[in-house]
Parts: sequence; structure tokens; C-alpha cells
Amino acid sequence: MNVTQQYLLDTYRARQHGEPAPPAPGAHDRQTVRAWREERRFRAVLAGRPVSGPPWRSLGRRLWPSR
Repeated sequence: MNVTQQYLLDTYRARQHGEPAPPAPGAHDRQTVRAWREERRFRAVLAGRPVSGPPWRSLGRRLWPSR
């Protein structure tokens, strides 16, 4: 059974029991990756390691200052 089939089955079962439908597959991927990245950066700071963002972020700040 693939992800889509499992989602459809879970949605069907939730509807039968009057429960809210589960979130669609991949609906929270961006939030999950962002939280994971922030956690890694936070732990690096606690461990005393240098933390830097992606190189294009610092470049973008110099080229296009915030308004």
C-alpha cells in the first residue's frame, strides 16, 4: 500500500467515525524541515560550534537591504 492509498483509507475511516480528516501527505514537510534545521543550529550554538546560514542569505542581505 502506498502513501496515497493509506491516506484515502484513513480519510474514509475518519469520515465513518465522524472524526476530522488527517492532513494530506506532505502537507507539513516544509515546517518539519525548518524545525529540524533550527534545532540543529540551536544545538550547535549550545555546543559552542560556529553557526552560519546558507551563503546566499548573507549575500542577499548585503545586496538588497531590508526596507
